[in-house]
Amino acid sequence: MSEVTDTGVVRTAVQVDGEAASYLTVEQDGPVVLLLHGTYWSRVWFPVLGRLAKAGLRPIAVDLPGLGHSAGELTLETATVPALADWVVRFASALKISGPTAVAGHDIGGAIAQHLLVHDRLKVSRLALVNSVTYDSWPAPHVARFRGPGVAAGTTADDVLTARRQAVTAALGGAATERRIADYLDPWTTSRVRRSWIALAGAADSRFTLDLLPALRRSTTPKLLIWGEDDPFETVEYAERFVSEIPHTVLIRIPDAGHIPTENAPHQIACALIDFFTA
Repeated sequence: MSEVTDTGVVRTAVQVDGEAASYLTVEQDGPVVLLLHGTYWSRVWFPVLGRLAKAGLRPIAVDLPGLGHSAGELTLETATVPALADWVVRFASALKISGPTAVAGHDIGGAIAQHLLVHDRLKVSRLALVNSVTYDSWPAPHVARFRGPGVAAGTTADDVLTARRQAVTAALGGAATERRIADYLDPWTTSRVRRSWIALAGAADSRFTLDLLPALRRSTTPKLLIWGEDDPFETVEYAERFVSEIPHTVLIRIPDAGHIPTENAPHQIACALIDFFTA
């Protein structure tokens, strides 16, 4: 079953591990661009999907298990970056995606994307990171507060929704409107998704990106960093360090944009991704 939006973007699903994995796409032939989210959901990629498709690409923005509109529920074990990278491989297999694949990651999705590249879990042809976690930049304090034993049992629905509203509002920055905030918050009104998100927060660990650095420094895969300069969580200094240390990397800075710059500058970011993925 699929749902078509007025922009031509379709929400549909495929079975992974016996559960429905929901994703946004434009159903057409073309080179696949796999788009990964982090502590949010596939909504972060919606503003650029139609533009990528018009350029002849086949964008696929998946909701990780238990998050967004995907079924299932994450645990501390299945919410780690390596475990989620393994799940993404199974998702790609379910869609029969094979051969060199372009990958983009936002937030923790960027850590998953880096893991896929370094460990050759997918044949990543080009890697784009948008306000991604890198080095020891995570978990950010607003996520780290949900870590630790007993947190899930002592956390109410209001606790999560209030914290997520504050984080989404800050992440959207100048693009924040009540309608957009409510749209982003919608999945967290479901208890299963709230529990999955707490597991994701609890499993966040910067060693999963720090351990990748030696291999990233040896990597010859083309890499593009797109960064909202006003991000209060993944600050632009991390992007500057990454581009100075990791070869074959280019940084595009997005002024007056926060942690979800696709909402602030969708045309500019889509054009940068199109140029990069079609080079």
